[in-house]
Amino acid sequence: MSKLSRLSSLRKDKSDDPLAPETGPVFSARFVIALVLMLGGIGWLVYYYVGIRPTDGWIDGVPVKDQDGTGPKAIQDLQGWNYLIGFGAIMLGLVVAAHKSTPLGRGRGVVVGMLGCFLIGLLWICVYYVTQTSNPPKDIAIFNDLEQKNLFVGIALMAVGFTFATKWE
Repeated sequence: MSKLSRLSSLRKDKSDDPLAPETGPVFSARFVIALVLMLGGIGWLVYYYVGIRPTDGWIDGVPVKDQDGTGPKAIQDLQGWNYLIGFGAIMLGLVVAAHKSTPLGRGRGVVVGMLGCFLIGLLWICVYYVTQTSNPPKDIAIFNDLEQKNLFVGIALMAVGFTFATKWE
């Protein structure tokens, strides 16, 4: 048997099929829950920012606040807690996705999830420092409302990256 045929037989033993029993199914209940949490968190943030929150912003370096928000009063009353709900759902979805029964929790998905969370968290903090600490601050969606809490978002993303790092083999 030649060397080439032995190498090709070794490759055939390891299945690249994502539905193979060793790798697990692509869509498990945990993966669907993770997707629902992440998309729900993004949807909550977009709905609050675009449809409900009072219009705030900067005009010529002067903060302008319009306290006439629209939408359901119960969600308006939550104010800044809406960001915690949205980002919390996103982070929880990512943590749930780090399990071995999901595509992000095994194989290359772990590395992608880990490095993705680390880099997005670092980028979030860098964008905050560059844009919001200048004089006048730039008017960037969500960043201008969160102010110093942007650091929590960036650090939380990095912490979620560590949940992926614990799954790396």
